[in-house]
Amino acid sequence: QVQLVESGGGLVQAGGSLRLSCVPSGRTGDMHTMAWFRQAPGKEREYVARIWWGSGAADYAAFVKDRFTISRDTTTNTLYLQMRSLKPEDTAVYYCNSIHYGGYEYWGQGSQVTVSS
Repeated sequence: QVQLVESGGGLVQAGGSLRLSCVPSGRTGDMHTMAWFRQAPGKEREYVARIWWGSGAADYAAFVKDRFTISRDTTTNTLYLQMRSLKPEDTAVYYCNSIHYGGYEYWGQGSQVTVSS
């Protein structure tokens, strides 16, 4: 079992920045990728960014590229999402996701990000 705990959400003005963190605990030695997803009110959950845990290679949804940066610290097993130039449409609950070798997948409880105009 793996538990994912997000932190760092909050209220920010448009144009501002926030950094989300996600700390996994439990069986983490077989992590393949970690990712961020988000879900705005009344909308389906959507993909934001993914990082391959071993290599550090990253992938982004088109709508966040050049504004968001996903990174990880393998010494502390922490996943980050640095968000810049935030827009009101970025308002959502942001979820941390991990996929492990063997196909296991886990989700965090979510962290609210609210961007005011």
